[in-house]
Amino acid sequence: MPGTALAAVEVPVADWFDPREAMRDPYPSYERLRETGPVVFAPAVQRYFLTTHAAVSWAEQHPERFSSYSEQNLTMMRALGGRPMLRKDDPAHAAERSAINPTLRPRAIKEVWSPSFEKNVDRWIARLLEIGPAHADLNRDFAAPVASQNLIDLLGFPSDVHVDDMRRWSTDYIAGIGNLLDDADIWRRCDRSQAEVNTILDSLLPVLRRTPDGSITSHLLQVGLPEETVRANVHLTISGGMNEPQHMITNIVWALSTHPDQRAEVLAGEVAWGDVFEETVRWQSPIGMIPRELVDDTELEGFSLPAGANMGLLLASANRDEAVFPHAAHYDVRRRARGHLGFGAGVHMCAGRWAAKTAVGEYALPRLYERIPGLELATDRDTRWDGWVFRGITALPVTW
Repeated sequence: MPGTALAAVEVPVADWFDPREAMRDPYPSYERLRETGPVVFAPAVQRYFLTTHAAVSWAEQHPERFSSYSEQNLTMMRALGGRPMLRKDDPAHAAERSAINPTLRPRAIKEVWSPSFEKNVDRWIARLLEIGPAHADLNRDFAAPVASQNLIDLLGFPSDVHVDDMRRWSTDYIAGIGNLLDDADIWRRCDRSQAEVNTILDSLLPVLRRTPDGSITSHLLQVGLPEETVRANVHLTISGGMNEPQHMITNIVWALSTHPDQRAEVLAGEVAWGDVFEETVRWQSPIGMIPRELVDDTELEGFSLPAGANMGLLLASANRDEAVFPHAAHYDVRRRARGHLGFGAGVHMCAGRWAAKTAVGEYALPRLYERIPGLELATDRDTRWDGWVFRGITALPVTW
């Protein structure tokens, strides 16, 4: 049992862990951390890392010990201008989570939002074709605007909100949430984005109070949450609601392009897009780490951890754990990857996972390869990745 031990010992220290190196590619560091132990202290970020699938899973299933409410892990609150549901424990978390669930349930996604997803995909495939194979960037010209427009629709934002603004807001918030090095320029960007989004909400919230609709913003209002709570959770939705589907579109295209035999199987219909989505989330996790704070002195995997300890649950490392996923460093679309922790677990499992899987696995990717069957990575231009707390492709040049 991860939560029991006969004799607790001190946690090993990874004084070599460098968050700047992890920004370039965290997976070698994750492998080394797992080899060091299931619980490792990283002085560079003053945090205890949980590195294995068993340790992370146990922590996620015990929120009474591993609290989301923290006065240490404040980057999300600083980035978003308030404390959203992800930095609260039940019952406060449950009350706010239940407000947005009606928008994001599988039935609502299928019956209400899928037509919008399909329309947005077709619009931006047309734009990609217009830009042409010599200059197209799948992140800039397709994944980001599709994810942005889907999020504009889900939030009930006005139709004149531009996809580039939504993308910029999300990028700024994600940078702020992961700003463990306290970069002042990132905070300036977050402040600017908060101000712009709040200006939209100043006009939108009174309209939704008078005329409710099926959007996330409207549902947050309908249950009677305080306005500052509504705003904090709208900012939260902008951060995660675009980041994950955007990166999953590019991650899947990159993964299939670098594994052409598997791509052929997928395009021949031998592997379901849903399985491709799950394996890619496992192999290249958009969410690398989530923070927690220990409520009590705890023994975990034989190690003694003090109350108040600043914890980092390494989802991306857990998803490469050989004890759960044999040959975990290898991409395999035929793998049964369900059980991965790419969207977290327990009460804080990502609320938007069904929306992301539907938008990406049922619309964006099948339609993209149907319209552009010769889609390939452009070898004359560079692919760029960034991040470890959140990680994704920032430039994916493609051709056909």
